[in-house]
Amino acid sequence: REAHDQSQGFGHLFLSGASVIPGPSSSPSPANGAVNEDMWVSLRWRPGDFAVSHDVYFGENFDDVNEASRTDPRGVLVSQDQKGTIYEPPGFLEFAQTYYWRVDEFNDAEPNSPWKGNTWTFTVIDHFVVEDFEDYNDYSPDMIFETWLDGYEMPTNGALIGHDADFSKGEHIVETTVVRGGKQSMPYYYNNVGTATYSEAERAFSPAQDWTREGVGVLSLWFRGHPAYMGSFVEGPTGTYTMTAEGADIWGNSDQFHFAWKEFSGGGSIVAKVESVSNTDPWAKAGVMIRDTLNADSRHAMMVVTPAQGVSFQRRTSAGGSSSSDTEAGITAPQWVKLERTIGGLVRAYYSADGSTWTQLSMPQTVTMNTPMYIGLALTSHNSGVECEAVFSNITSDGTGQWVDEDIGLLSNEAEPMYVTVKDSSGTAATVYHDDPDASQVSTWTEWRIDLKEVGDAGVVLTDVSNLAIGFGSADDPQPSGSGLVFFEDIRLYRPAEQTP
Repeated sequence: REAHDQSQGFGHLFLSGASVIPGPSSSPSPANGAVNEDMWVSLRWRPGDFAVSHDVYFGENFDDVNEASRTDPRGVLVSQDQKGTIYEPPGFLEFAQTYYWRVDEFNDAEPNSPWKGNTWTFTVIDHFVVEDFEDYNDYSPDMIFETWLDGYEMPTNGALIGHDADFSKGEHIVETTVVRGGKQSMPYYYNNVGTATYSEAERAFSPAQDWTREGVGVLSLWFRGHPAYMGSFVEGPTGTYTMTAEGADIWGNSDQFHFAWKEFSGGGSIVAKVESVSNTDPWAKAGVMIRDTLNADSRHAMMVVTPAQGVSFQRRTSAGGSSSSDTEAGITAPQWVKLERTIGGLVRAYYSADGSTWTQLSMPQTVTMNTPMYIGLALTSHNSGVECEAVFSNITSDGTGQWVDEDIGLLSNEAEPMYVTVKDSSGTAATVYHDDPDASQVSTWTEWRIDLKEVGDAGVVLTDVSNLAIGFGSADDPQPSGSGLVFFEDIRLYRPAEQTP
């Protein structure tokens, strides 16, 4: 009633002020064409100039609503001579139904009355939300792992929900960058390595949920992982090494590449012949590098060969800072490259066609690093998700120890079976596995639709769902295997015939 009284005041305000709108009603709420409206939505509008009362037409057929009148109401004239600017349909509207509505304006003192309104439309929500992950934050009791219970302090369960956030850097427990449509998603770290043989996170519902209402029968959830690990470093024949890598670039404030390294005391050099580098991008890069740390934003210096941009001496002189370079165009593999570094941090870069006659590129550059540092071979495809291959030979360096190779700045997932378990209040549970055993390596937002008939046939009472779990691996047949990170969004219930947007 209070809302209705306020709406009347709103209408009179615009009629008595200078900002009245000439013509018919306008500014519908829900907005014209709106989707996913509540089943108990109220219809609101802004009255037209000189309107005293309103006729509201409302129904499921466009032609009826658009063409009806007082003399031909067609069963859709639902409110006549209404004074306020809110109409509340009786009861709940129908799930997944599209509705049409129109408001005509009347003032018997005006010769142009009535003013016929436009026909607007909206569609009622076609799903129920099980979890949208939008209400969590960085503080108790709203931290996501307080609702989605994971494997924390459970040696056999490798699931961890949420990021280990550094709040001083503006980081969050929930994911706020990798999102499908809302503001945040759930980061799910699975780790079935060592003592952890499966990963599972579970949410309880209190009270239990009815997963059959309005005829729903499909559980939908969206997920996104990371691609399979592409980096490799293999010797063969002796003295020749083949490296593979993906990665956006080694440049800017942060790098993505594959690195084969040895520890380095700070003074010395590295030489290598880049026999070939595949053209995944004109700026794909293969060469030698000296690096302060193994962090993606580390200080470093490198001398690289590219498929189409020549040779380039590139460096980042401060952690997380910008990169700079000097480039000589027109030079391609095979090509020798060399870096020399003094104890004081002065770096010189060279290239050579034969490994004997060297050309220095640029003036020496100071790149301060800490001991120990890392010296070795670097490769980036400059094309995320696309594998680049480079072949190196004639490698000499002042690094110590055995070669170690790893991805820098790249996230990759190992393949793990992904499953959902639904449980009712009696404890009866059913587990459904994703058809793709490599689903954890899908790197774009992907919907997984589960027919709840399979869950009901297993004995779960779908009118009394008390728990939902998401897992990787198998709690029933635990096997040590892989690890990775997958994001989840928009867990919903749909009717079997409905298609999600």
